Amino acid sequence: MSSFIEKTGRAAIVTGSSRGIGNAIASQLATAGYNVMISSRRAEACTVAANRINETEGRAVAVPFAVDIADKQALEEVVNTAAESFGRIDSVVCNAASSPYFGSLRDAPDSDFETMLNNNILSAHWLTRFSTPHMKNIGGGSIIYIASIGGLRAYDNIGAYSVSKAAMLQLARNYARELGPSNIRVNAISPGVIETDFSKSTIANPKLKAAFESETFVGRLGLPEDIAPMVVFLAGPNSSFLTGQNIIIDGGASV
Repeated sequence: MSSFIEKTGRAAIVTGSSRGIGNAIASQLATAGYNVMISSRRAEACTVAANRINETEGRAVAVPFAVDIADKQALEEVVNTAAESFGRIDSVVCNAASSPYFGSLRDAPDSDFETMLNNNILSAHWLTRFSTPHMKNIGGGSIIYIASIGGLRAYDNIGAYSVSKAAMLQLARNYARELGPSNIRVNAISPGVIETDFSKSTIANPKLKAAFESETFVGRLGLPEDIAPMVVFLAGPNSSFLTGQNIIIDGGASV
């Protein structure tokens, strides 16, 4: 298998893509013909994920890049490295997030709340700003924020996280308006409860997991593979008239 990245075709950056939803997104984008930047905090995990995608595709399409999404300079570096590695940036998927606090909003420690706002909102804002010049150079692109149904309703124990995700939905609307004239589309996807390492603390209680399952119309929680196909659609030309929207994928739980 060649280790040389061909600077042809479309290219995407996916944050938080060494596992879970982000990894499913990166894998399906690669299968759809994209070169993909694999990004998360742990360098080893990024390398393992990129190697797995390259082996599956039979050629070098994935590049690992470890980055802390709270580090503005590091985010600028991941964008510039992707542009240099692939020759272009067509899509950026802001998937990485954090939720360090579980409890009432009124009792949320300032440090935890600030961490969520930095990681879940400010990082997406920075990535959008850094990537749009590269998209303008090729005539347009697609930015996708992975939000949450938490941004649409009130919850007892994830209120601070939900506030950050609600802000992400407005970020999508405003950037869609501002960047539309440059043919850059911005959309959000709001998953319901998805079975990943990120959600395992939430669904560790069997009764709580069963309650979440019963809220869906299909009687189960979501899987990362339930989210990835929508990202591939939003990233590509078949969604060229779709921008400023929030696509809910939750098995009907929020209906």
